[in-house]
Amino acid sequence: MTAQARQIHLGVSMRNPYHIAAWRHVESATLAEMDFDNYVEVAQLAEKGLFDMAFLADGIGVRALDHPARHMVSHDIVNFEPLTLLSALAMVTRRIGLVATASTTYNEPYHVARKFASLDHLSKGRAGWNLVTSWSEAEALNFNRDVPLEKSARYDRAAEFVDVVTGLWDSWGDDAFPIDKASGRFFEPARMHPLIHQGRHFSVRGALNLPRCPQGHPVIAQAGATDQGREIAAKHADVVYAAAVNLVDGQAFYRSIKERMPKYGRSPDQLLIMPGLSVITGATEAEAQRKLRDLQDLLDPAVGLMMLYNMIGDFTGHDIDGPVPVLVHEAPRVRSDLLYAMAHRENLTIRQLYERVAASRGHNAIVGTPEQVVDLMESWIDQGAADGFNILPAALPHGLRDFVDHVVPEMQRRDRYRLGYEGVTLRDHLGLPRRPDPHRVV
Repeated sequence: MTAQARQIHLGVSMRNPYHIAAWRHVESATLAEMDFDNYVEVAQLAEKGLFDMAFLADGIGVRALDHPARHMVSHDIVNFEPLTLLSALAMVTRRIGLVATASTTYNEPYHVARKFASLDHLSKGRAGWNLVTSWSEAEALNFNRDVPLEKSARYDRAAEFVDVVTGLWDSWGDDAFPIDKASGRFFEPARMHPLIHQGRHFSVRGALNLPRCPQGHPVIAQAGATDQGREIAAKHADVVYAAAVNLVDGQAFYRSIKERMPKYGRSPDQLLIMPGLSVITGATEAEAQRKLRDLQDLLDPAVGLMMLYNMIGDFTGHDIDGPVPVLVHEAPRVRSDLLYAMAHRENLTIRQLYERVAASRGHNAIVGTPEQVVDLMESWIDQGAADGFNILPAALPHGLRDFVDHVVPEMQRRDRYRLGYEGVTLRDHLGLPRRPDPHRVV
């Protein structure tokens, strides 16, 4: 590898299937979301492909209950509780990092700190927490609310939440547990550092009832693209999942995060930005396009409109082969703004927009040969738009298998990807140091 060539970091989304109609594909597992063997196959495939991590997105409600096409999709209907699933996957994998979403809106910090610390211990240092806020009405209704928290309130709570979680992870020194059977000394009281936190949203007084994590802290990932979310990422995150559909937008987002970090005493290389990338690949471009068409042919227009309903708003009554009209924003503003910009930049019809979104959910997408896929990834890495990618296979497990069997060898041929795992923990894979014990006296 040349001095200028940077290694490409990879995660994979395990949410099944990513293309909204792929559950109907003949090669897709039946009820994949509840098939543990399917998740095992996906995680082990990603580990075979030497991925840094496997990522499980999550929501805590059944969304779009009022849409007439709700019975035609598998997304957001049934899903395993993430920490339960990742704990099980930790037992059937050895190296790959395991990252899951947990909301700061409908959890308590002690719960999240304890669960992810437990996963880090169970997996021997491979845990990661994807920090999100919850915006949907479906989730609010499950947690004693008629409407979701207003956006600024959600992020204000999230900022304090992550401070409490990281403080709890530092409840014990690295050397707090000598477990000396001869002397009868199980732990060192002086190395216990109970968190004394009294804030606007939380009052927490006590130590976490687990030793310090193998990684110091589990990896923190963050996906919020709002200004408040970017501040949280710059202060706390190790990984940022991003949605950018072109290089210019990717570069702008990359700079926006990295330039905020020095004011929090952090250098830009302490955080990896990993945009989502939907990949459909084949030996030829025509083969890849055929695979995409096979999926698009399974997409009912009612499902396409429901998908836009969740992401932008209700296009019912509009000609789906006509231009995309501007609606009053009814969904998260950042994502809907990205989709509107893409639709108007490329003069897409409603049908073309939902077909575009069907495979990528508003992320960047490529349909092509392994060489074309790696060309795109290299261009984003080398031009300051990414440190790696969260791969979004349109269908699982076969879409991931195509990537592992064909794209990974092309990355390795160009000396842009590891030939084997060199470390044990997720932080090792990401090239990030273990979080030091802040109470240690040197």
